[in-house]
Amino acid sequence: MLTDTLAALEPITLAEMDTVTLMNRIDTKYVTTVPVLEKLLQHAAALGYRVLETEGARLCGYDSVYYDTPDLKMFTDHRNRKLVRQKVRTRVYLTSGSTFLEIKRKNNHGRTRKKRTPVPGEAFRDFRGFPDAAAYLAVKSDYTAAQISPAMETRFDRITLVNAARTERMTLDTALRFTNLRNGAAAELPGAVIIELKQDGRVLSDMKRILRSLRVKELRVSKYCIGTALTDPACRPGRFKLKIRSILKVIKSN
Repeated sequence: MLTDTLAALEPITLAEMDTVTLMNRIDTKYVTTVPVLEKLLQHAAALGYRVLETEGARLCGYDSVYYDTPDLKMFTDHRNRKLVRQKVRTRVYLTSGSTFLEIKRKNNHGRTRKKRTPVPGEAFRDFRGFPDAAAYLAVKSDYTAAQISPAMETRFDRITLVNAARTERMTLDTALRFTNLRNGAAAELPGAVIIELKQDGRVLSDMKRILRSLRVKELRVSKYCIGTALTDPACRPGRFKLKIRSILKVIKSN
């Protein structure tokens, strides 16, 4: 079982994780399956990777609400490969109960920067009625609270690993579920695992070697965009339709 495999890894605290600074960061995404994840974790344990442990949990639940304009401008910008784009979400870390308003901004050099501020738990499903959160959005993003509304809820369980040298960290997301907050449609990707590897580009990556040995291929995915493409028949999914096919092919191959 996954919990037994996780138990073989040494823990790392959130405070220790905060010291992992990757000055020349390269981000790479992959998609695989739970059986392959088990093997990946075994390799990681053998190489001294550590697993984030929060409140005694190593598999931590995340719940996010993504916001967009009525015509899904943020989704459309991503679908159309616009270089400069944003995403706005509220996220609750279910293990700790901490809730944040988060703004992700991608620049024309491919770099993604995330800004966030704590918000009350009651603001999770709609932060717009909370003046401090609305003011933060107006300062940190190109949108105002009046321009956007809740669009998509994504839920998943996450494992976070860091290597012994602290030159790379990775997130592994499982049990992916989506609920469209505008039409009520729901979808899931049972058995899929979305991996994001963040590494110091100046240092060789053991994890990339492990992923190659397990035949795990790169696939850039956005949970918000995949969820929207799965649940909104009017959204014109474009290239995300091909990505969904690729994910389903990976799931069926294992």
